[in-house]
Amino acid sequence: MAAMDLSRRDFARVAGGGLFVFFHAEAARAQEPAQIPGRVAVPSDFNAFLRIGEDGRVQCFVGKVELGQGAMTSLAEVLAEELDVAYDAVDVVMGDTDLCPYDMGTFGSMTTPLLVPVVRRAGAEARAVLLAMAAERLGAPADRLRVKNGVVTDPARTNSAVSYAALVEGKRIERHLANIPVKPVTQFQVIGHSPRRKDALEKVTGKARYAGDQLPAGLLHARVLRPPAHGAKRLSVDTAEAEKVKGARVVHEGDLVAVLHERPDLADAALAKVKAEFDAVPAQPDEKTIFEHLLKTAPEPRVVAQGGDLAQGEKASASVIEGTYLHGYGAHAPMETHTATAVMENGKVTVWVSTQAPFSVKNQVVRGAGFAPEQVRIIARYVGGGFGGKTGADQAVDAARLAKITGSPVQVVWSRADEFHHDPFRPAAVLKIRSGMTAEGAITLWDAKIVGSGEREAKPFYAIPHQRTVSAGGWQGGNPPGMHPFNVGPWRAPSVNSNTFGRESHIDVMAARGGFDPLEFRLKNLTDERMKRVLQAAAERFAWQPAKAPGGRGVGMACGIYANSYNATMAEVAVGKDGRVRVKRVVIALDVGVVLNPEGLRQQAEGCVMMGLGYALSEEVRFQGGKVLNRNFDEYELPRFSSLPAIDIVLVDNPRTNALGGGEPPIIAMGAALANAIFDATGKRLVELPMTPAHVKAALG
Repeated sequence: MAAMDLSRRDFARVAGGGLFVFFHAEAARAQEPAQIPGRVAVPSDFNAFLRIGEDGRVQCFVGKVELGQGAMTSLAEVLAEELDVAYDAVDVVMGDTDLCPYDMGTFGSMTTPLLVPVVRRAGAEARAVLLAMAAERLGAPADRLRVKNGVVTDPARTNSAVSYAALVEGKRIERHLANIPVKPVTQFQVIGHSPRRKDALEKVTGKARYAGDQLPAGLLHARVLRPPAHGAKRLSVDTAEAEKVKGARVVHEGDLVAVLHERPDLADAALAKVKAEFDAVPAQPDEKTIFEHLLKTAPEPRVVAQGGDLAQGEKASASVIEGTYLHGYGAHAPMETHTATAVMENGKVTVWVSTQAPFSVKNQVVRGAGFAPEQVRIIARYVGGGFGGKTGADQAVDAARLAKITGSPVQVVWSRADEFHHDPFRPAAVLKIRSGMTAEGAITLWDAKIVGSGEREAKPFYAIPHQRTVSAGGWQGGNPPGMHPFNVGPWRAPSVNSNTFGRESHIDVMAARGGFDPLEFRLKNLTDERMKRVLQAAAERFAWQPAKAPGGRGVGMACGIYANSYNATMAEVAVGKDGRVRVKRVVIALDVGVVLNPEGLRQQAEGCVMMGLGYALSEEVRFQGGKVLNRNFDEYELPRFSSLPAIDIVLVDNPRTNALGGGEPPIIAMGAALANAIFDATGKRLVELPMTPAHVKAALG
């Protein structure tokens, strides 16, 4: 039997072995998949990832979510490629814990290097099985058959054809074949092209539905009482006045105090009437004193990388240079604040939630709201920006708890002030570097200490014989109590923005000290051929003219690696007397291996340029006594359309390397490239991000 009847309602859960089973009490066990190398958990059965309908349309099921990065499009491309079906015939279902196979979450630019190969293998095996079925149906050898747009034909016989839809009749494919290879690059017909995005039409017409667009009948809008400062403990609460608001419902259960109303404005008004007293928060650092505080409170550093002998490196150095580089806290500041809508039905809660990690959030709701795993379904199809800040979802727990208590659908939407106050921040960081070089410009010594940012890509990729890098604390954890005044976590390309800023700023300091052109100095100290290629590609497109900095031109460069994707960034700036930096143009050369979707990659890189302008030039978190002072976008300056420079993205061809992620690598060198360009323009070295107008003006004297 090649296929088994399976209704859409029953097509509900992926077992550990990859088979779809009916959704019942065994669903919790079904969500524990086998682990495979590469830090990704996947079912072994290709049916977990695809289904061919009676109409011939193909559904692709993945636990990732669409954050705007284009995953929905690239996954449709690779499945269409391996199945030999039309791209437009593939529909992608994402982020639904009842329908999709388990996934850790959408972060780290891991969708392409880890999930894309899995989907390709699933498509390749399904195609091979379908060809075998077609061979039996047509009475022809499988190796003679051809497939186009989901129709199998026998070129040796006229009018001999059968479609995938006719072969499976909407049923699950029971057969399996082992060791089916995916297509080589030379046979790609869909991969490498840029079809219309799967989410484009819904988003430009306003039909795309996010967590806040779920408005079931009887919905109550919830407003949760929150402390005014991080670390503040509630001493007392009085909800009497809030309870007098007509139609309001007050919930006070343990640590949760919330006001609910069918109208969001009246929920706000009722919350304002809640009288709560909190204790005073002990004195804490602010944005000016935080760096000294980090150095005092950081844990013992751990060695990230070392080689050679530092003493020998110093002896071999004609000059030794020390530098300290600082990076303040950063907010994720997504357009869509943390949102969740929860509905109870037949003892089960369904939560539509803005999250990057639906299965992790399911576990949060199970633990935090008192449900069994089979009672919780999480759906996160579209998410309005995450950048690392939506890997968790406390709002989903609140919504589920309140729906369980009230018996009504509940929506929790963080205000913009909530978002700035409660969303974890990118950690502030201090980077201390001591380096040495010969008179000829060969780097002989590198001794780096990183505090706060974390150790990802902390090791320099330059050829340095005597080196050591140590790291203390970071977004991954290991931070002693009191080191940070609030929660910290991953922020787009976590660790790497800060670490690249310190390393590439210091490389430029060394080049200037030795009288070398920045490009010449980097190439002199590189043996990594991929990095050389991207640097030379960026320089060619930028029309880089060798000169010693500062040359008064306002040009700078930086390069870096993130998740094995290579980036070289060059920028041109103009610096005003008021300290404002106008970025005139940016060129980025990228090597991400095989490019799945060129236009999609360019879109991600262009977005990274704009977001990079923010962390480099304007996005400064101000805080005091555990209280975040930025409460909206008038106090936390994001780049605007008027900030847009000319952007040129160079995609460096590398078909020998498997496809890698492109959502984060283009951002990592923006801070350093702009700092180096400002130095070239003014002769003043900015060592702290963000380089706000006030900081630049102070440096200019």
